[in-house]
Amino acid sequence: MTPQALLVSKDDQASEALARVLAGYGVAVERSSEPEIALTRLSEQRYDEVIVDFDEPEFATRVLENIRQLASGTPVITVALIADESKIRHTFGAGANFVILKPVSEEKAAASLKAATALLKRERRRSFRVPVQAAVTLSIPGGQELEGIMLDLSESGMDVLAAQPLFPSALVGFRFSLPDGSAELEAHGEVAWANPNGQSGVRFIDLSEGKQEELRKWLSSNSAPDEAEPVSQCKLTDLSLGGCYVETESPFPEHALVDLCLKAGDLEIHAEGLVRVMHPDNGMGIEFPSRTAEQRAKVGDFIEFLTSRPGTMPELLISPKKLAADESEFTNGSSENDGEDALLELLRTGQTMEREQFVEELRKQRNSEPIASS
Repeated sequence: MTPQALLVSKDDQASEALARVLAGYGVAVERSSEPEIALTRLSEQRYDEVIVDFDEPEFATRVLENIRQLASGTPVITVALIADESKIRHTFGAGANFVILKPVSEEKAAASLKAATALLKRERRRSFRVPVQAAVTLSIPGGQELEGIMLDLSESGMDVLAAQPLFPSALVGFRFSLPDGSAELEAHGEVAWANPNGQSGVRFIDLSEGKQEELRKWLSSNSAPDEAEPVSQCKLTDLSLGGCYVETESPFPEHALVDLCLKAGDLEIHAEGLVRVMHPDNGMGIEFPSRTAEQRAKVGDFIEFLTSRPGTMPELLISPKKLAADESEFTNGSSENDGEDALLELLRTGQTMEREQFVEELRKQRNSEPIASS
């Protein structure tokens, strides 16, 4: 299904530029310039991405809070439009994943939305949402049963068109057979969103492990092949055993899990990383996991290749794996040498700094000949 975005802004110039860029990335856009209407639409419709203008900061914050409250299944990617660069830290704290500075140009929007769209598509693939047309029986509070039609199905929930409207947060029972008849699923769910025509999103809450496994197998065999996703091409400027900093106009959000792919000739090395610091339009600081022998070996290979070939210009690509990484992989069991890694310490404290202060601290740490890649 086509990804859906809600754009909340009264700025016609910015909205037109963003709509054109999103259309180029295959994302359908619904625009709202009325705050209350936008909040209503969020309760009625599931969106993959929400872009909100902070010209009215109190309302924009309400929108982001509303998204957190309604969040279920596939996460919503959030983008904030702001005119004051000094407000970036505050906007991230309010719940935005990405920030686009105003005035908005198509070129500027394309860079940020490239990363946002890559992450959006990755999250959608993780949920294996498959379009279906199948009968479903719903049981609503009071014991009444409703007949409905399932419109799509994922491991975490379903979209359903019922004979009468449901209500957000309501608990419902459900019963349906998988389209190929391989299993019948019966459990309970919570209505995540609903609109007046009877279409709703239901999040599964007590599906048994056995039925979950049957559902996963069916989804895997009926999902379309992975789409090619855009990635961020970067310049590596700072590197330690604990992490790195890369310059890119399309950074991924803080707390995201990413894959770093280093290519040179026939060699290809992959290392996972947690985005600790994100500077819109400029770059991101990434921490490496090193809590197991396998993780340490991957990071060691990555560093050895870069440091042993001065003058080599490898290709460094970064692609998203997950909007929110499991941070225990990075904070539990910390190495006794972590405190000696100045770059790692800077990455872990950098979220409290303005970009200029962070970059100045980087400069102090750098060697005279930093490692770079194109």
